[in-house]
Amino acid sequence: MRPSEALARHRDEVLAIIARYPVANPRVFGSVARGEDTEGSDIDILVDRIGPMTYPELFKLEGEISVLLGSPVEIATGLKPFAFEHALADIRPL
Repeated sequence: MRPSEALARHRDEVLAIIARYPVANPRVFGSVARGEDTEGSDIDILVDRIGPMTYPELFKLEGEISVLLGSPVEIATGLKPFAFEHALADIRPL
C-alpha cells in the first residue's frame, strides 16, 4: 500500500496522535502530497510547535505514526527558507 493510501485510511487516527503533542497545523509535503509516492516512500509532515518539545518526544511522535501507517515518517517543525520555498508548492493540509 502506498503511504498516501494508508494516510487517507487512517487520517483521523493520525490527527488524534498529533493532538497529544504540543504541535498544531499538520501539513503533508513531498511525494505523498504530490501523489507521486510509492510503497517505499516516507511521509513528510510539517507541524507548528505550540509548546516545548524534546527530541525524544518528536521521535516518539514519528514512531507512533510510522507504526500505524506502516511507512517511515519524518516530522519537520521548521524548514530552512530554501527548503520551505521548495516544499511550499506541494504542502497540503493533513
